[in-house]
Amino acid sequence: MLNQCKLLEEIYISNFNVNNLNNMNYMFNECSSLKELNLSNFNTNNVTNMSNMFYGCSSLKEIILSNFETKNVTNMSNMFYGCSSLKELNLSNFNTNNVTNMSHMFYGCSSLKELDLSNFDTFNVTDMKSMFYGCSSLIELNLSNFDTYNVTDMTSMFNSCSSLKDLNISNFITYNLNQMNDIFAHCSSLKELNISNFNVDKVDFATCILYECSSLIDLYLSELNVDKIKQWNYFDENFKNLNLKII
Repeated sequence: MLNQCKLLEEIYISNFNVNNLNNMNYMFNECSSLKELNLSNFNTNNVTNMSNMFYGCSSLKEIILSNFETKNVTNMSNMFYGCSSLKELNLSNFNTNNVTNMSHMFYGCSSLKELDLSNFDTFNVTDMKSMFYGCSSLIELNLSNFDTYNVTDMTSMFNSCSSLKDLNISNFITYNLNQMNDIFAHCSSLKELNISNFNVDKVDFATCILYECSSLIDLYLSELNVDKIKQWNYFDENFKNLNLKII
């Protein structure tokens, strides 16, 4: 609808009736001059696809999604991709029970300083590839509520989260994971990482997962995966102060 309206700075859609709409894919794609967007009036009860919805909205500083109903949405891939000016994002009302794809969802949201996803239900998600790639202002991220049992791809999931000091993924279940290349690459502020619960039996691709994690001191592993991790050479050769702690 508004795909690549790159010069659009303002839009008034308070009277839009979207009750019967089921696809919002690319709706505001590359509206790169848009500074704010209030969609509090949108009825999204029937929407199943929100992928690429705000892709490339690089000037967007405020977005109001407080009334979004997302219970039927299955695809949120690339939803906020490249929203590099967003400093806050309230998704507390999001129902993600049926979402299967969250790949690149917050890719390049480089101004976000905090992100509360405690309400996210991720049981049906299979793809989390590059989900937080380039969220370089995030200092902490608590994903202890994430159910990752069905996830197969975590490639570059936290890549270039260079300010991240606290990452809680203590409840991650990875029995079905097969790709995790560069998952923590360039997380240069991370001092401690606990992946002792990770099961890597099905992993086929796992290169450079800790590449340039230059501040990492404590790495917690389990006895079950330590041999395979060493075998696959997950570690940056420049690690000098790394303490491997086997649990």
